[in-house]
Amino acid sequence: MIKHIVMWKLKDYAEGNDKQFNANEIKIRLEALKDKISEIGKIEVGINNNPANSYDVVLYSEFESYENLNIYQSHPSHIEVAAFVGAVKVDRTCVDYEA
Repeated sequence: MIKHIVMWKLKDYAEGNDKQFNANEIKIRLEALKDKISEIGKIEVGINNNPANSYDVVLYSEFESYENLNIYQSHPSHIEVAAFVGAVKVDRTCVDYEA
């Protein structure tokens, strides 16, 4: 099993919305991918409530293989969400590992 974890720090204001709105929008859009991309085993998005930390949103997802992760990442629906995230983020970090 492959675990794919991504964290983003968001701009205070982007795409006409504040950080909290955009964080919620990321959560809604990413979690909706479960119904569009069959290769996703599990997907969960959390919005940080700890002001001492610098990242605002975290994605936790699971895939049966790196091949399935690659299919997910190149899927048009994921690319569409990634474009939105790219427009509202300041920073991103990612870890993929086998469990």
